[in-house]
Amino acid sequence: MAIPITPAGDAPAPLRDVQHYMRPGLLQLASLPPLSLYVHLPWCLKKCPYCDFNSHEWQGAGGAAGIPEQRYLDALVADLEAALPLVWGRPVHSVFIGGGTPSLFSPQAIDRLLGDIRARLPLAADCEITLEANPGTFEKDRFRAFRAAGVTRLSVGVQSFNDRHLQALGRVHDRAQALAAVEEAAQAFDTFNLDIMYALPGQTMAELDADLHQALALAPPHISIYHLTIEPNTYFAKFPPAIPADDDAYAMLDRITELTGQAGMERYEISAYAQPGHACFHNTNYWQFGDYLGIGAGAHSKLSFAHRVVRQTRFRDPVRYMDNALAGHAVAQDDDVRRADLPFEYMLNALRLRGGFALQDFVERTGLPVTAIALALDEAERKGLIERDMVHVRPTERGFDFLSDLQALFLAD
Repeated sequence: MAIPITPAGDAPAPLRDVQHYMRPGLLQLASLPPLSLYVHLPWCLKKCPYCDFNSHEWQGAGGAAGIPEQRYLDALVADLEAALPLVWGRPVHSVFIGGGTPSLFSPQAIDRLLGDIRARLPLAADCEITLEANPGTFEKDRFRAFRAAGVTRLSVGVQSFNDRHLQALGRVHDRAQALAAVEEAAQAFDTFNLDIMYALPGQTMAELDADLHQALALAPPHISIYHLTIEPNTYFAKFPPAIPADDDAYAMLDRITELTGQAGMERYEISAYAQPGHACFHNTNYWQFGDYLGIGAGAHSKLSFAHRVVRQTRFRDPVRYMDNALAGHAVAQDDDVRRADLPFEYMLNALRLRGGFALQDFVERTGLPVTAIALALDEAERKGLIERDMVHVRPTERGFDFLSDLQALFLAD
């Protein structure tokens, strides 16, 4: 799963030493959550018309010479080294290399990147290391080379196996390339993910069935399935395609849940389905309000300290990011999360999980008492959006269907 990107300001955030983050504050966090690392590689062969992530066609950034791999890697290392005091001594449980299209980078570059990370951070023995890849950048044995570099999990951006829909989505690959890429991923990796989209322009229920049957026939341990949404500042926002009506999209989602369930996959998060033992730790850590250090152009961080939770954003433009990171100030925005906003921020993540959350986890991750969410929980239960006991809170089926309404109950006044 990629971190949401928002524009950053023109000037670097003030340089702050670790004592700034350790100063007294309003929160009381008894312990720190698990830590993940996110690395953003921002280039793609082509910008998809629906994409609102911080991705850039490589011709616009690297010129005819291609992606500036080594300079960007140098910038990532400088960014990481500057951030080390904020996470010193904390083990890293997962690394996610997202984009963009990280598989545009050579296996040698990924090998160097992971070596540089291991030299600076204590990776847990079972650290999950995910790389996003697209079939349009696939070539024979490339995925095996990523595995040899240290990647343990591949996430393949298939989106559809229907050539007409792939063309409508602006993808650079076709059905045959998608099938070849997934088959190669299955041979090279013990666990991998397929990204699939539904409610596509002109998509029928029969076409959705064909996509799902094909995806499940490839026996992926994990599938992420997303509704196509029209995001602001995208090509589709200016020229919106005709997509299925809401009722049809809900019927498609019911069919997805039915077919994945028949294949033995559990819907453990609103958009994620996995075979037993193959849930994505990195994304689960996000949803459980764990910490993550984000490096790379436009990457976001969420870091906890004894008395505060901090969010940071790196410079968005790749060239400006490299210039600033190499000069020692990659961070464009650096702010404490307001105490009043923590309940909503927590619920924005935790309520995406089928299993919900433990009340004690809310206390430990936010530093707030349960009374901070008591009224909103009462309202959510009254509306039939959650079920709870003295220990745990879970979204109901209705809560899953109306997740935005459920999350909004926890917004600050």
